[in-house]
Amino acid sequence: MLAAERRDHLLDLLAREGKVVAKEVAAELGISEDSVRRGLRDLAAEGLCQRVYGGALPASPATVDYSARQTVAPDGKRKVASVAAGLVRPGSALILDGGTTALAVAHALPQDLACTVITHSPTIAAALLDHARAELFLLGGRIFKHSAVACGAAAVEAAQNVSADLCLLGVTGVHPAAGLTTGDAEEAAMKRALASRAAETYILASSEKIGTASRYRVLPWEEVSGLITDADPHEALIEQLTALGVKILAAG
Repeated sequence: MLAAERRDHLLDLLAREGKVVAKEVAAELGISEDSVRRGLRDLAAEGLCQRVYGGALPASPATVDYSARQTVAPDGKRKVASVAAGLVRPGSALILDGGTTALAVAHALPQDLACTVITHSPTIAAALLDHARAELFLLGGRIFKHSAVACGAAAVEAAQNVSADLCLLGVTGVHPAAGLTTGDAEEAAMKRALASRAAETYILASSEKIGTASRYRVLPWEEVSGLITDADPHEALIEQLTALGVKILAAG
């Protein structure tokens, strides 16, 4: 099989099956597993897949920079944000992650809502300046420009000194096997720190993130209260998550 044919076959499998198992592809095509792994390595270098043990998963489209992410699935993010905003009770304390879906949540919060919002995102804080009854706490640290959030040791330490009723957390990949993932190790650590300071943590994930993976795991499923997504509840991957015991809040 020519390299171009192998590449097309791997891309077709990713699109059709949502995964590539190197051993199975090698047996099907009568080639070595090393040849399959080389093909997956090339696709990963192009950002077309995320390599995992034994094969690969579709790469998340949400790993592009912050400005580009604002144009990805805006309708889905608004639907997710509407459901998420409904979880914030008057008088409660909310930890709101950074990212474009979290920004949509900030815009969806009622302007007269009395609450406390804790965030490590300057853009989230700025979006809530006109919410007169919302107390704002901005956690500081080194600004990770790719996502416009504070990360690193100083930000994690600041997070350890707060507590909240609810944490709304964004990720770039949601997969039954790979779990909840993101593209940067320090950002993953910051997300874990934020989630650990809240009584409940819900994941914000518009449908394009479902079934995809990034390099760094954020949290195992048992440490989150649920997933808010606009993905079809009857989609196979959503049904797999439900079978794992994940609470799904539909935002369709």
